[in-house]
Amino acid sequence: MIGWKTVKNAATASLTEKRSEFIANVAPVRTEEEAVAFVNGIRKRYADARHNVYAYVLRENNTVRFSDDGEPHGTAGLPVLDLLRKEGISDAAIVVTRYFGGILLGTGGLVRAYTQSAKLALDEAGIAEMLPLCAFSVRCGYSDHGKVEALLQSAELLPLGTEFGADVLLRYACKEEAFSSLCEALTEVSNGRAVVRKEGELFGTL
Repeated sequence: MIGWKTVKNAATASLTEKRSEFIANVAPVRTEEEAVAFVNGIRKRYADARHNVYAYVLRENNTVRFSDDGEPHGTAGLPVLDLLRKEGISDAAIVVTRYFGGILLGTGGLVRAYTQSAKLALDEAGIAEMLPLCAFSVRCGYSDHGKVEALLQSAELLPLGTEFGADVLLRYACKEEAFSSLCEALTEVSNGRAVVRKEGELFGTL
């Protein structure tokens, strides 16, 4: 499995260039349906704007789409797409809305403004590195729960949930290379009573 980068959250940022306002909206998306719905939602929100430029990159079917939405060819959607590619970001969509301020920016000015506003939105959203992780469970008695949980919480893990029944079942995910040493530590802290079981693979961020 190979990891990838995406945006953590939906976010909005804006800048003004020679009286034109550029409003960039970014969101994580997993499918083309989600991406199209996001783009259409932004278009509806800013229906009075002259341009709603967009770009998105999806891992699904290696899908890449962009639109200049009436701006000169190559000055708007492509620079936003190039930013996503440069940052190595997938499963994300960006829409940059422009309210024209009456002053022409020229080709270079448009490229800079669309790129800068999109970058501001990405910075606001934050980047998540999705890593291939090993999912596992730890089953232990209540007498060992405190020590086991303290050990797990001190490690670089993704928590997946805890179940309380006749005993305690804790679910986490870790980097594959960390699993063996983690098993040894859990065995030691519980005097061999904790039962650790691999439960598959997933992608997540630590």
